[in-house]
Amino acid sequence: MEKNMFGFKKKEEQLSLVVPKHIGIIMDGNGRWAQKRMQPRAFGHKAGMEALQAVAKAASQMGIRVLTVYAFSTENWSRPEKEVKFIMNLPVEFYDRYIPELHRQGVKIQMIGDVGRLPSETLASLRKAEQLTANNTGMILNFALNYGGRAEIQEAVRVIVEKVQAGIYGIDQITDELIGSHLYTGALPEDWRDPELIIRTSGELRLSNFLPWQSAYSELYFTDTLWPDFTAQSLEEAIEEYNRRNRRFGGV
Repeated sequence: MEKNMFGFKKKEEQLSLVVPKHIGIIMDGNGRWAQKRMQPRAFGHKAGMEALQAVAKAASQMGIRVLTVYAFSTENWSRPEKEVKFIMNLPVEFYDRYIPELHRQGVKIQMIGDVGRLPSETLASLRKAEQLTANNTGMILNFALNYGGRAEIQEAVRVIVEKVQAGIYGIDQITDELIGSHLYTGALPEDWRDPELIIRTSGELRLSNFLPWQSAYSELYFTDTLWPDFTAQSLEEAIEEYNRRNRRFGGV
């Protein structure tokens, strides 16, 4: 099948594919990718950053509205200090190398997670990217940083309880929609909050505390490909598989 310069099928051949509005990606396998090449884990994280740039560009060109990437979990702080420090510097480098091009494409940068714990330089780069792209109307590139799904739900419950105690809500007003609006993804348009498709690379078969509420009816796609080897074509293959699924949402 003929491909264009970006590796996609020609536009007329894409028309029959339903492109998910929101895709989540658990970017796993950087360390193993580096070890296979007898390189330090940092080498893999840097390659993973380059893969993210390519996949984000492809997702934007395909018409995906939100791409949420699991960049750093609340559990990742337990990794060696040197590795954590290197990972925390990646957003600084990502801003300098890649944000200008994504900005030109109209991509909007956002963050979810308990970002207050991030190092000041890391947070400053991400805030700068958010401010630069705030008025863009293209795809939202949503970084999950210091993110944990259970912590997200716990925080939402705490805020809702405070509002109930203050008389803002009644108990009978606590609905799925209300809880969803108080999650980190609550700032997204309502019909974009829940990913239709979640991709995990590296062969692991679990969600690892990634978007547990939002993924209740997500289609899950697992691939043995290590994240630095995941390409625009890999993304297209995941979307093709998504199109072969029958999403019944508990119905027949």
